[in-house]
Amino acid sequence: MNYSSIDVRPKSGSVGAEILGVNLKKEISSKQFNEIKAAFGQFGVIFFRDQNLTPDREIKFAEKWGKINVNRFFTNVSGYPKIAMVLKEADQKKNIGGAWHTDHTYDIEPAMGSMLFAHEVPQKGGDTMFASMYSAYDNLSTGLKNTLNGMKARHSSKHVFGKDRASRHDDTVGRIRNPEAANQDAIHPVVIKHPDTGRKALYVNPTFTLGFDGWTDAESKPLLDYLYQHATRPEFTCRFEWKPGSIAFWDNRATWHLAINDYQGEKRLMHRITIEGEKLY
Repeated sequence: MNYSSIDVRPKSGSVGAEILGVNLKKEISSKQFNEIKAAFGQFGVIFFRDQNLTPDREIKFAEKWGKINVNRFFTNVSGYPKIAMVLKEADQKKNIGGAWHTDHTYDIEPAMGSMLFAHEVPQKGGDTMFASMYSAYDNLSTGLKNTLNGMKARHSSKHVFGKDRASRHDDTVGRIRNPEAANQDAIHPVVIKHPDTGRKALYVNPTFTLGFDGWTDAESKPLLDYLYQHATRPEFTCRFEWKPGSIAFWDNRATWHLAINDYQGEKRLMHRITIEGEKLY
């Protein structure tokens, strides 16, 4: 892909690219937006710097991509139900998103993508890791690809956001809410064909996947554990360092992400907007 209206700088050999030459505080041209969409498809996650958007501008950019999903479980930004607040105060120990996952796989129509807008970041730490599920699939053996193609897996929100969370008494209570709304279960292909790029991607994750359809959890665990270890090989990943005004927008159908919790005693405040998706089969 040749980009003429934006400057695209890959972050690693497998996933992620930083986009320069765009000011999201203003209207962007259709040519720029089309090239941004192409970069999103090519790299799985795209990053912007020095944007410092108001909540209204965050929503305006998000709505260019599709309908916004109003988050069931995160506290929203005051006055903006379309924006979820991802917050860790300086005196809190546990962060949100601190294990490898991709968002909303528990939904029958999983989210297309998620945007994170940095408002307050620690002086050091608090980076986010991303992993390419295209690369994870491409680098499986032919035999394992043949085994996984046609298989399906069970996903759920109940064990992550349900009533058991409130009983843990960790300091995410109050930041994660509505345990009674955690009633989502879904079955998806283990390998999906991406609806936009046509590429095959591994579509299980350690946080929301329970097991393979038709298999017990115990039977599923050895193979899932292998896939999870394989998918996070260093050559499939990139790491993004946040600054105020930074934006990350990732494709939930083609990537995993993990928020690193290495900034104890400092505050981190992000706004998150999730874009609705479609059935994957």
